[in-house]
Amino acid sequence: QVRLLESGPGLVKPAQTLSLTCTVSGDSITSAFNAWSWIRQAPGKGLEWLGVIKYDGLTYYNQPLKSRTSISRDTSKNIFSLQLNSLKPEDTAVYFCHAKTVVQNIYWGQGTQVTVSS
Repeated sequence: QVRLLESGPGLVKPAQTLSLTCTVSGDSITSAFNAWSWIRQAPGKGLEWLGVIKYDGLTYYNQPLKSRTSISRDTSKNIFSLQLNSLKPEDTAVYFCHAKTVVQNIYWGQGTQVTVSS
């Protein structure tokens, strides 16, 4: 059973950088073929995939957000992180970390609310 726990600031100012961390338990982020994503949901909108870091460290991003998004990992701590810079009020959303394992099991974190406001 994989467990994911997001952490980070709940309130950030426009133009600042958001940093969120997902702590993973129950599996290693380097386990073969696992993929670790960040997804968000803005108020009244659907889910938006931000990007993924795969077991081998390769990253892929949602093209419209690619210039503002960075996903990294710390294998010693079994965590992966999201940085989203040049924040705008429309980045206000619940941010989720998400895992897809080699056997196609899907796991979600509980989500963390991020509000971008001055």
